[in-house]
Amino acid sequence: MSISDQAPPRERGRERRRHQAEQAVRPNVVPPGLPGGQYRPLTDAQVRQIVDAALTVLEETGIEVMPSACREVWRQAGARIDAERNRVFIPRALISQGLASAAHEVRLCGQLPEHDLLLGGTRVYMGTGGAAVKLLDLDGHVRATRLQDLFDIGRMVTALENIHFYLRPVVARDIPVEALDINTVYASLAATPKHVMCNSFSVPTVRATVRLAGLIAGGEEALRERPFISWTNCWTVSPLRYAPETVETLDEIVRQGMPVAISSAPQAGATSPVTLAGTLVQLTAEQLSGITYINLLRPGHPVLAGYVPSVADLRTGSFSGGSPEFALMNAAAAQLAQHLGLPLYNSSSLTDSKVPDIQSGYEKGLSAATAALAGANYIHHSAGFLESMLTVAYEQYVIDDDINGSVMRLVRGIEVTDATLAVDVIHDVCTGEGHFLGHPQTLSLMNSGYYYPHTADRNTRDRWEEAGALDMRERAKQRARELLRTAWPTHLAAEVDARLRAEFDILLPREVMRPKGAGSGRA
Repeated sequence: MSISDQAPPRERGRERRRHQAEQAVRPNVVPPGLPGGQYRPLTDAQVRQIVDAALTVLEETGIEVMPSACREVWRQAGARIDAERNRVFIPRALISQGLASAAHEVRLCGQLPEHDLLLGGTRVYMGTGGAAVKLLDLDGHVRATRLQDLFDIGRMVTALENIHFYLRPVVARDIPVEALDINTVYASLAATPKHVMCNSFSVPTVRATVRLAGLIAGGEEALRERPFISWTNCWTVSPLRYAPETVETLDEIVRQGMPVAISSAPQAGATSPVTLAGTLVQLTAEQLSGITYINLLRPGHPVLAGYVPSVADLRTGSFSGGSPEFALMNAAAAQLAQHLGLPLYNSSSLTDSKVPDIQSGYEKGLSAATAALAGANYIHHSAGFLESMLTVAYEQYVIDDDINGSVMRLVRGIEVTDATLAVDVIHDVCTGEGHFLGHPQTLSLMNSGYYYPHTADRNTRDRWEEAGALDMRERAKQRARELLRTAWPTHLAAEVDARLRAEFDILLPREVMRPKGAGSGRA
């Protein structure tokens, strides 16, 4: 037992407060945007094979596009149209033209500049995502998701520094469908100054969302200059079909000049080939067609290639987010995007477990580490999910923030310089009377060189038992309760909120955004 373990409770309390104060002033050891690329499940030759096969698919199999303005764009660009089968056959030269004009970097801003993201290359950011319909509350009960959950999760995310952006994690099932789009983006923007990615289901709601965000930005042109919102748009239905209504929404996002991630989500063995390579071929074909289409509409438009590959458990046919194959394909997606010179939107941290347990921990850690180490840029789904994307839990966001911190430390890697090789330090300790723990280099780097988890426990068993012998999930619940009690946003001015409420049918009650008697902590 250490001396600190023998100290009376009052002294241990002082020690904990001192430790908390030290944590508060530590530099961020794992800042967002660190470069990855260390893990490469595909060889360079295999990457080229997949891309070449995808180009063959687009030329010979084509993609289904129903009669529409979209199909006319392809016709005018020189693609061959089979009107009887509603298929568009895209020549390699046209794909090359699209890639030549495509944006290699995309900047997504926060309402506050410290939350800006610069996507491209191997820079890594991790955030939320999805459309869960159930929430596991802090008392252990599962219920339908609500509009207030979007706000509450968002303000938690603001305080969790290893969750870098906010993409709608839940569907507000307590409001009318026609009010969903605008209220989802309002609750998200009101909750967090981090970048918010939207999902609109119609042309009018795209326009309304730009109008709402423009009021916050000080005008729509100011919003386009610093886009603190973007969209995800699932414009394809795998395999190789354009969804007409979603394409119309995509067209409007492009007309508005706003950033968009075009998401394809084939499921190996169900909506794409059972082979992982075949799924990546189909997915790359879908993505290349979408990137080219958008660059035909508006060359250089800010667009993210949206690789969201998944697998089916072939014993049951059900979706499996926790599989190693899911992790492998999302890491491979990073290599493909880097080869094509495209910023990437993809996935990690899904689990098939129903609760935050050992299964969820290892499944999440596996795919989070592989995607980030491969250098994926905009890794959504990285926090909160359980039950194959059906459920979120407040404490899971706390746990996943800790996992993300460790993953980002892996991404940061090992710095090798004359100073870090520490030859002189080894000499000092081995030939003198000191020790490494007290050496000036150790003291100078202990806060900047190591990631210290906020919820995972590293205490001795005695201290852990004195603190209540809580496992990580219970400690995460405590932190979640504290954040929900104290982390209230302050970035949205009252007069701006009043304008939004005057113009739009905002259903989130003003009183839940900062109840009387709420703590004064800032999210």
